[in-house]
Amino acid sequence: MALDARHWVAPAWGPPEQWRLVETIVPDPGPGEVTIRVRAAGMNPADRKHVAAPRPGVSLPVPIGYEVSGEIVAIGPDTRIGSGEAEVGVEAIAFRVQGGYATALTLAAEKAFRKPAPLSHAQAANLLLAGTTAAEMLERVHARSGDTLLLHGASGAVGVMVLQLAALRGVRVIGTTSEAGSERVRRFGGIPVAYGAGLAERVRALDLPVRAALDAVGTDEAVDVSLALVADRSRIVTIAAPGRAAEHGFLSIAGSQPASAALRDGIRGELVRLADEGLLTVPLSRTYPLTDAREATRFLAREHPGGKLALIP
Repeated sequence: MALDARHWVAPAWGPPEQWRLVETIVPDPGPGEVTIRVRAAGMNPADRKHVAAPRPGVSLPVPIGYEVSGEIVAIGPDTRIGSGEAEVGVEAIAFRVQGGYATALTLAAEKAFRKPAPLSHAQAANLLLAGTTAAEMLERVHARSGDTLLLHGASGAVGVMVLQLAALRGVRVIGTTSEAGSERVRRFGGIPVAYGAGLAERVRALDLPVRAALDAVGTDEAVDVSLALVADRSRIVTIAAPGRAAEHGFLSIAGSQPASAALRDGIRGELVRLADEGLLTVPLSRTYPLTDAREATRFLAREHPGGKLALIP
């Protein structure tokens, strides 16, 4: 039987003030689909960015939110989830969904994986977007054991994922951060260095040969220092400065690119396994009730939360 639910939508392009929490009917799952009752919705800057202005192929109203954690309440016939067999009642996470800011939703079963047991729903709902982005960044610069990388934005959500995944590979990371984020960078195995004037000189003073650079912030400083310290531009990657990448001949990646989407889809199961074994965690800053999505999104846009945010239905 179809579920009554609520979800957040953008009825017009623009800021969160225009978003609306509306009643909806969640359809029964068909073959290859599952229905998840949402216990937490992950929050990412892309949630706001992708409804701020018109996008090709996207029609209003737009359901908001890309990742969730909850439990499976219905399964379509002859259906397996991304991690294998499942049944009603199994706790699951899902990534690259449409309309995760919701109380329930029906989605393609291949997007769902069993929730890692060590993570709370709020943490698990934030695992895969940041995790797959970080994993792709490391893959694209061919990070390998013994390398030293420079990571811009090391204390942010993607940065912390890079630090953890790099440590598992035996890769040393020098991470740019504010003073407030220095302890977080150390906690996850990085070497913190303050951003700002003189950054390149402070990195050089560490006397560690930087083989690659990963930019998760997109500032001119991040790009300029990366170009100054890494001679091989095939080993510089950004997720936030596509214009500078095109200008200077280094790599810019995004989940909307087919090659990036395929790589990120392929790494989902491994990230879930690492989290389930306690080798990968998600620092959480705070949670908000689902009804406070607009306030939470404004906080995410204007502050440095020091961890991920989640909406709780």
